[in-house]
Amino acid sequence: MTSPRSDTLARWRLVLGKYAQANLPDCLNGEQQRMAESLEMLYSREYRGRGVRQSPKLGPGSLDPSQLNVPKWLGQIRELFPKQTCERITQHALERYGLTEIVKDPETLRSLEPSTDLLKAVLTLKGQMPGAVTQEARRLIARVVEEIKRKIEQRVKNAIAGRLNRFQHSQLKVARNFDARDTIRRNLKHWDYQRQKLLVEEPRFFSRVKRHLPWDVILCVDQSGSMTDSLIHSAVMAGILASLPVVRVRLVVFDTSIVDLSEHVSDPVEVLMSVQLGGGTNIGQAVRYCEQLVSQPQRTVLTLVTDFCEGADPRKLIAACRRLRESGVKLLGLAALDAEANPWYDVQLAGRLAAEGMEIAALTPQQFAQWLAEVMNRVRT
Repeated sequence: MTSPRSDTLARWRLVLGKYAQANLPDCLNGEQQRMAESLEMLYSREYRGRGVRQSPKLGPGSLDPSQLNVPKWLGQIRELFPKQTCERITQHALERYGLTEIVKDPETLRSLEPSTDLLKAVLTLKGQMPGAVTQEARRLIARVVEEIKRKIEQRVKNAIAGRLNRFQHSQLKVARNFDARDTIRRNLKHWDYQRQKLLVEEPRFFSRVKRHLPWDVILCVDQSGSMTDSLIHSAVMAGILASLPVVRVRLVVFDTSIVDLSEHVSDPVEVLMSVQLGGGTNIGQAVRYCEQLVSQPQRTVLTLVTDFCEGADPRKLIAACRRLRESGVKLLGLAALDAEANPWYDVQLAGRLAAEGMEIAALTPQQFAQWLAEVMNRVRT
């Protein structure tokens, strides 16, 4: 049985790593030594990242990060550490040190706490995943999507529906809508014989509901590697908008090719499982494709979600935006669509598109919903 002091020394040795072994010699038992080696396999990468010179006296060459056998190492940490500690270590491995092999292991993927960072790694590598891992990846995507949706759905619906429906009442109780004949008929039972007056307890009004055509919202989303955050939030946003009766949504993702995901727009998980991150960028080609989707220009909003880093001739993109604007389509350019709204985009090209009438901003999802509602509310026909 170990003493409290020995346990304390062993904990400090595990926390401080191999550089503490000169001052804390022989304080680890056999299992604790295995723990130290497992931790060293991962966290020695921190030393290299900070430029610390590795001394051959501090450990064998097998601790070099480049020689880490991920499946074997995962088995070791599951055996040696409690579940909560194991989850923390594997999250560090993925998010801090880029050990993407972790998301190819179904048991590890199942044990990790869902996060946007983990989702980005899954989206990047899903094409390399075997079937069992793909099913687990789908469940993880669903959990992250549901969490994002829970945070923004009501605000988005309030922003859109609140602004678009405030002039649409089923029965406006104003003088010009007063229905005298029906009011008399409905209130005859309240006739006061003594005063010879009709007591109106239930006034009736004509229904003068103004019918509004639905809006078409086309989300044209860049799926290049730098736009992962925006892609995730665009998929969730498209699903929320598609649930509103006043909006019809089309979703198009692109790099140098184009994929129309409109048939899956109400299912963000299916959308994210369908995207393929990476590749070049041909924004003009995507916008020209979206031109073909426009059926009622005066009630269409085209939102281009991109970093505006065009890989093709920008003149084709500018010409397409000019045609759309002249036809009456409202053009929005969204440079960021993540929770922090940290933008990075080609300012020069964005400026040229702004000169053609595209409104450009970097916004959180809630702010984008308010902006979209304001644009649609300018036209009430």
